[in-house]
Amino acid sequence: MAGSEIVIAQTTIDDEEQAKALARGAIENRLAACAHIDQPFTAVYRWKGAVETATEWRISYKTTAERLPELQAWVTKEHSYEVPEWIVLPVTGGSDAYLAWVAKETAPQSAE
Repeated sequence: MAGSEIVIAQTTIDDEEQAKALARGAIENRLAACAHIDQPFTAVYRWKGAVETATEWRISYKTTAERLPELQAWVTKEHSYEVPEWIVLPVTGGSDAYLAWVAKETAPQSAE
């Protein structure tokens, strides 16, 4: 566990209930140890040639690099956007106890 690379993966969505579902589902599937949902913010972006403005919620997942591909595939499948935001940030330090907890909570469960 101590050698697991921890990352923060982020996505956004325009519906609070969908944000909660994306956060909860990732935790239930052990794809992330925890997820934070930021308060709504205003996003301004160009989409299909037009400048758009939307209210969105950001979901930040704490996971391991090992689980990242599965988390990304799951979020992409469950997300309502045609092209969901997907940004991964490296965690370059932190509490040994917290980082070990993230690794433990995202470890695939063996059949017992």
